[in-house]
Amino acid sequence: LNSVFKHFSTMNRLQLLSKGLRLIHKMSEEALAGVPLVHISPEGIFKYVMINVFDGGDASKAVIRGFADCTWHADIFEREEEVFKKLGLRAECPGGGRIEHNPEKKYLKVYGYSQGFGKADHAQTKRILATKYPDYTIEISDEGY
Repeated sequence: LNSVFKHFSTMNRLQLLSKGLRLIHKMSEEALAGVPLVHISPEGIFKYVMINVFDGGDASKAVIRGFADCTWHADIFEREEEVFKKLGLRAECPGGGRIEHNPEKKYLKVYGYSQGFGKADHAQTKRILATKYPDYTIEISDEGY
């Protein structure tokens, strides 16, 4: 790489570096934009986590993930964190809880907390879920585990 750069002036090197960084940032922004806000099991009662996803710059968004096949909240977070890492994104989990999903009744209930991550902001979770399930009744409760 040094043999390539020696043919460029310092100014040209800085311009190339700047263009490269802008390209990487744009790719991260596009990766973040492509992350779905909601990915949960199609029915049942299961644990969920809220995940704040960051693109490496200032942009971020909160997403909801919940899977019936995961025993622990950490299992959900670790699975999704790997997906985000492959996209060049960083993830943090501010909390979790449980979701009851009844598609026949078009009903979601968000409640409880995660022993490892603490309680997610259920009101924010409700707003995010409503983007995917606008015709559902979504109830939140701070009671229960």
